[in-house]
Order: sequence, then C-alpha cells, then structure tokens
Amino acid sequence: MIKKSSLLDGNEMFKKSYFKKNEKELLDLVHNGQHPKALFIGCADSRVVPNLITQTNPGELFVLRNVGNLVAPYKPDEDYHSTAAGIEYAVTALEVSEIIICGHTHCGAIASLFKEIDEKPFVHTKKWLTLGNKAKSLALLALGKNGDKEELLRLTEKLSVISQIENLLTYPYVKEQVDAGTLHLHGWMYDIENGDIEYYDPDEYAFKSLSDVS
Repeated sequence: MIKKSSLLDGNEMFKKSYFKKNEKELLDLVHNGQHPKALFIGCADSRVVPNLITQTNPGELFVLRNVGNLVAPYKPDEDYHSTAAGIEYAVTALEVSEIIICGHTHCGAIASLFKEIDEKPFVHTKKWLTLGNKAKSLALLALGKNGDKEELLRLTEKLSVISQIENLLTYPYVKEQVDAGTLHLHGWMYDIENGDIEYYDPDEYAFKSLSDVS
C-alpha cells in the first residue's frame, strides 16, 4: 500500500529535482499554453504510463486514460462522456495531428470480456466493457471457444485497438481531418513483459514492431 507520506515525499523530490531542473520549459507551458502534437488514448492500468513508455516530456502528449483504452462511438445526445469530450478538445481546440490508441498485453478489461461480471457493484464497468464485444466476437470466430486462452486474449487485445479506431472514425471532425490528411490515427500494442510496442499496419492487416519503423 502506498502511504500518503510517500506521495508527499515524492512531490517534494519532484519539486527539488525535476521541476527545478526543467523550470524554464514548464513555465513556458504555463505562459504560452500547451501545444501537444498527439492525443494518446490509453488504458488506466497502473502498469501502463504513457509518458514513461514513450519518454515524452510535459506538453508533448494530451493523454486520455480509461478502463480498456476504449472509445465509444459518436453520440452527442448522451449526457456525460469524458472520453468523447477529450477527443473533441484535442482535435478541435488543440489541433493535434496524431491520435494514438494504445492497448496493452495482459489487459484486465479485455480479460473481463470473457467473465461473468456482477452488475450490482460494477454497473458502469459492465456497460462500458460492451465496447469490446466486437473484438471478443471476432477473436472467438478466428480461434474458437476452445482455442488457447492466452492466444485468445492477445488477439482480442489487438482486435479491440482496431475496433476503437473504427469508433474514432464515427466522430465527424475526426473523419473529416483524416480524409483531408491533416490527422493520422495509429493503433499501438504495448507489451508489459518486455516494453516493446507494436503498431497496426492497415495495409497488411497486421501488427508490426515499432522499432522496425525507420
């Protein structure tokens, strides 16, 4: 368990080391605002830290994290939708040129798609995870119910990333800018066992190592 004192000690260390060392750059972000080039949609999993795995600085990524790195289709009539609001702000206000949807291996949200969830304590979670049902169905169709469990989960994780990209394209302003070539969508898969990242190549319908990109 993380003690409150540990978090406070961490903040003191941050102020005395990182903040002090990078004060000029951090204050520039205060006075001139943020101008991130990319929107990063990742999982809320505590093992997946966007700025850490990409080694990016404050101001370089606009980050949205939720359970399962899922994106609901465009539905402006819904009362509350934080992920949609973040996408809207990143694309229309910050004018990002890249959107990355980053899934990861051993994702608890994806694993939950294959389990019975008690709706009473997880009423919001159960509904939210329905956004992964298409990926689950396609994985089962490809490997069958009796397929290897780990292989089924790894495939579902990847198919979910692709499915969320499809959902992103239901947002009119996203689709418009993608068609115009001013916005680019990327599907990533982060391997928490070795730190590798694979990207989805839509031309070959396959995930490839990001380290191979020149």
